[in-house]
Amino acid sequence: MDFSLSEDQQAIVQAIGQLCEGFGDDYWLERDRSGEFPEDFYKAMAHAGWLGVAMPVEHGGAGLGILEAALMMQAVSGSGAGLSGASAIHMNVFGLHPVVVHGSEAQKARWLPAIIEGRDKACFGVTEPNTGLNTLKLRTTAVKKDGRYVVHGQKIWISTAQVASKILLLARTTPIDRVTEPGGGLSLFYTDLDRTRVQVRAIEKLGRHAVDSNELFIDGLEIPEEDRIGEEGKGFSYILHGLNPERVLLAAEATGLGQAALRRAARYAGERVVFDRPIGKNQGVQHPLAERWVELHASELMFRNAAWLYDQGKPCAAEANAAKFFCAESGFRACETAVLTHGGMGYAKEYHVERYFREAMLPRIAPVSPQLILCYIAEKVLGLPKSY
Repeated sequence: MDFSLSEDQQAIVQAIGQLCEGFGDDYWLERDRSGEFPEDFYKAMAHAGWLGVAMPVEHGGAGLGILEAALMMQAVSGSGAGLSGASAIHMNVFGLHPVVVHGSEAQKARWLPAIIEGRDKACFGVTEPNTGLNTLKLRTTAVKKDGRYVVHGQKIWISTAQVASKILLLARTTPIDRVTEPGGGLSLFYTDLDRTRVQVRAIEKLGRHAVDSNELFIDGLEIPEEDRIGEEGKGFSYILHGLNPERVLLAAEATGLGQAALRRAARYAGERVVFDRPIGKNQGVQHPLAERWVELHASELMFRNAAWLYDQGKPCAAEANAAKFFCAESGFRACETAVLTHGGMGYAKEYHVERYFREAMLPRIAPVSPQLILCYIAEKVLGLPKSY
């Protein structure tokens, strides 16, 4: 059993670290203040070919696995870019996986190069305000008419919709009272985000200000039939192929964020002198930091294991969910401890840890709640009765 990274994987981590050196703490602090999308960082990642890390080689990608993608996202977040940097490219890395698996060759050739090269930005339109995590009850409708689908409905918590040119959209093509099998009746589309038919309204939020979150109001969006992925009514099963990779990537990002916070906290504890001694000499400061290191080390092992299982084609739903749960919690605790280690200065933006702390809430909440993860593990792993 070898837990070490290969030379190629180490090279990925090193290369991402070098690229991120050009986007330091002050860059991300300013983006957090202004709410401006980090376009130059996005373009730098695209120019270096990293947006296609897990995409097929024949369409311009690197053809690597989710493990390599996760290591990349950990390195981005861990550089100090945090969730602002990771979320700017998150959708490009994993979002079009349903197209890779279920799209036609013509669709792959039409869509993948543009997302890999950074010419297109995409948002992921699934969640609705009145259904939450109960995806099978989605109400947004796509009615087929004369070779096109006409969509009406509402979506919420849609990241990057302010800057996206494309949307991966899940909508109901069969009324729910006519659906004959669980998960049926929903279709998946990848199409232009026509802003004459889609109103995008930004949501003011706690953190990750550089990457927008939005409500979408869809009124008569027309989608050509050739923009439907796979069979009509099979869309829910298609997005399942992207859920485990998304959980793994978010787990890696949360781990990287926690590691960035811990690194800052340890440095501050070694430099800050109170009562004629560095505060890091006190066990009351040392021990919480050491505990956070242990937790983050375990987090690395968890998300790497889940990613490896996925890349080997093995079942990994429990491991991916467990990694997302544990890494989100350990990342949050590391950010919280970093703020507390800084004392009053932890509350000041110039020390950056308050930004990490605000961003650390996101992996705990999205894309699936910790409570639903525990319900899944209780049912699927422990064999307990379904509770919802």
